[in-house]
Amino acid sequence: MSLLLLPQPSTTLSPVTASALAARIPFATVTPPRQRTFTAKATLSISLLDTAPNAIPPKKVLVPIGLGTEEMEAVIMIHVLRRAGANVTVASVEPQLQVEAAGGTKLVADTDISTCSDEIFDLVALPGGMPGSARLRDCEVLRKITSKQAEENRLYGAICAAPAVTLLPWGLLKRKKITCHPAFFDSLPTFWAVKSNLQVSRGLTTSPGPGTTYQFALSLAEQLFGESVAREVAELLLMRTDDDNATKKEFNKVEWSIAHHAPSVLIPIAHGSEEIEVVTVVDILRRAKANVIVASVEKSLEILASQGTKIVADILIKDAQESAHDLIILPGGTTGAQRLSKSRILKKLLKEQSSAGRIYGAICSSLAILHKQGLLKDKRATAHPSVLDKVNEEAINGAKVVIDGNLITSEGLATVTDFALAIVSKLFGNGRAKSVAKGLVFEYPG
Repeated sequence: MSLLLLPQPSTTLSPVTASALAARIPFATVTPPRQRTFTAKATLSISLLDTAPNAIPPKKVLVPIGLGTEEMEAVIMIHVLRRAGANVTVASVEPQLQVEAAGGTKLVADTDISTCSDEIFDLVALPGGMPGSARLRDCEVLRKITSKQAEENRLYGAICAAPAVTLLPWGLLKRKKITCHPAFFDSLPTFWAVKSNLQVSRGLTTSPGPGTTYQFALSLAEQLFGESVAREVAELLLMRTDDDNATKKEFNKVEWSIAHHAPSVLIPIAHGSEEIEVVTVVDILRRAKANVIVASVEKSLEILASQGTKIVADILIKDAQESAHDLIILPGGTTGAQRLSKSRILKKLLKEQSSAGRIYGAICSSLAILHKQGLLKDKRATAHPSVLDKVNEEAINGAKVVIDGNLITSEGLATVTDFALAIVSKLFGNGRAKSVAKGLVFEYPG
């Protein structure tokens, strides 16, 4: 497949990212601009977009990560930009490729930052998080790469703490309108600081936090590829305007009573699982002080997610049988859901979960797993539009999150933040959910 000739970035942003694309656009079925080949084995790779001899080479993007990087920000950026067609390199600023992110998720970089020093990137995008932003700041190789990026008028961006903690000491905020996480806002130069979800100023794009990362990443995609590609990716992510249907619908309301302990949440993952869904649920539930366990159904702890992010699980699924879990949440991703459905141990755990009256849930395409197990009988649910009508006669179209008794489901992708916060609200109360949403810089509708 060859790349289409796409519009060059303009200094004026379109309504796709400039308005409150905080960011939802009605879903439409479209063909992704970037096709990937998935190989299911312990060491996996993804085929990059094939290039014809006369084709324009793909846009190259650098996303550095370090100890304490905010995982939602890193993974959403990587996912969105790869869907848009960019060749994204994830580079570790640590001595090793495996990095523990701010919320405890273990990510594996593609390469060491030192291998990127002579590369030319169309975009350098810095995730935030602490101490991740400080680790990026202290990396001399990354400082030189990003400084050269700015000097040569190529695109660069930073989110959350990174504008204040990383770019400010490097002197890369001069004469630019900027924003960052509210906790670091007072560190910014007063005249140039703007409280907003997105600032694009003379090649620099900034944004305040995990809850605004979709808007941030789509703006970067638009600047690289043009408005039509950004809009297409937004549609693929199931983003929509705030007035499109209810955020959450609940039926057969029951209290999710948990004994006096931190709720135990099991999240099984496989090759091809949707990384946005895995990482968002893990990050948000851990922020709420749940005990989250990520379990691989593969032979190895490390899995390769749907858009190429490498995630290391906490345990193998066989070790999850040793104790009961208050919740089991299945992430989506077409290939990932298929591989989860083949795990005998997981199927056994799900049946036990349902028969014991404990909580279980599914995101995106993984609703099909519950359907095959007979765990959707007389239950209302939602899922990705491509699978919803096939698996559930009680399907609720349009709602981002549906709760029916002890079952919770979500359309997936960009709706997963609402899904995770709905779980927090049911387990800990609406006050805890609002507090977590505030830290995310996410407008919580609950």
